[in-house]
Amino acid sequence: MTSPARVILHLDMDAFYAAVEIREDPSLAGKPVIVGYNGRRGVVTTCSYEARAFGVRSAMPSVTAARLCPEAIWVPGRMDLYVQVSRKIKRILMQESPIVEPLSIDEAFLDVTGWAADLAAGAVVARKLKDRIFHEERLSASVGVAPNKFLAKLASDLEKPDGLVVFPKEDIPTRLWPLPVGRLWGVGPKSAQLLERGGIRTIGDVARTHVASLSSLVGAGLSAHIKALAHGEDERPVRCDPESKSISEERTYFDDLVDPRDIDRALLARSEGVARSLRTSGLAGRTVHIKIRTGDFQTWTRALTLPEPTDLAEPIVEAARAMFRERIDSGGRGFRLIGVGVSGLVPAGSIPSHLFADPTVERARKRAEAEDAVREKLGDDAVTRAALLGKLRVKS
Repeated sequence: MTSPARVILHLDMDAFYAAVEIREDPSLAGKPVIVGYNGRRGVVTTCSYEARAFGVRSAMPSVTAARLCPEAIWVPGRMDLYVQVSRKIKRILMQESPIVEPLSIDEAFLDVTGWAADLAAGAVVARKLKDRIFHEERLSASVGVAPNKFLAKLASDLEKPDGLVVFPKEDIPTRLWPLPVGRLWGVGPKSAQLLERGGIRTIGDVARTHVASLSSLVGAGLSAHIKALAHGEDERPVRCDPESKSISEERTYFDDLVDPRDIDRALLARSEGVARSLRTSGLAGRTVHIKIRTGDFQTWTRALTLPEPTDLAEPIVEAARAMFRERIDSGGRGFRLIGVGVSGLVPAGSIPSHLFADPTVERARKRAEAEDAVREKLGDDAVTRAALLGKLRVKS
């Protein structure tokens, strides 16, 4: 029996953080909006398309962005809100596709092979996703539809914002080959420079060049990889295997955290967010990670494996607190970044049940289930732990 033709989608939210801010404050619509900290230490997190017209880009130093676009409206960013919206979008994706591979807070691959008979049917799925996200979240997304991950991701970027591009292999000579060589996955600035010195400037040049000549410029491993991509070949599967992923949250703060109570609140908030993401995804995790960074950019990462997988905030935050207390020594310095994550993921149904259940765990389970039900009905802000009332000023 012949295998069905692969139909892969790549969905990418359009200027996600800036779009959420504009949704929350419609007076920002049509204006150059920059999400980030406008100061000496600041960087651009993202920006609206109006700001991009001035040359502003993500990860650009704020002083450079302010010089390029002096009329920009700066907003500090609200990661808690962006995470909430991202969870809702992920739920939509999981309702419409059997296989979803989240890449980041605002993009994902979907495999609808068999679900959609061909690329045209894949475009129908893509249109439904875009329409649902727009009507339910009032945000736009761009989607690429192609026979593999590389072409789908490339296609999603071709007609931003609010694009829907179908990219069959027949279009490779006309749509792929004219693009600069730097658009190939794995070709960074240094590799692109080496290729350009050898006269290879476009993806078409890569496709037409013998692999031995490419190897002399960038090595055998990369040359074989980019040669295949230049011909539109990419067999990597869309993976939703929980063992291959982790779930984490981190925040960077405007003011370094020094007060132990603020630090503990940050650990609790991140643990709560991670636990909620685990339950939303139907997963549990065994290994808890923390990431801590001081104001002078010294960074620690620590990990602790739990006796059994969990999707509850209580064991996650207790592990995070223990690692922070026993394995981090900042010498009295404040912390600009705090993150918590969980790996070693398994389906939540595989969490072992015990004949004599721990009453503390049972209470936490019932509380989490009640909170999830309220949030599902009334929104993510409908219920909050008393310890988390009040906001710490975050950058991202």
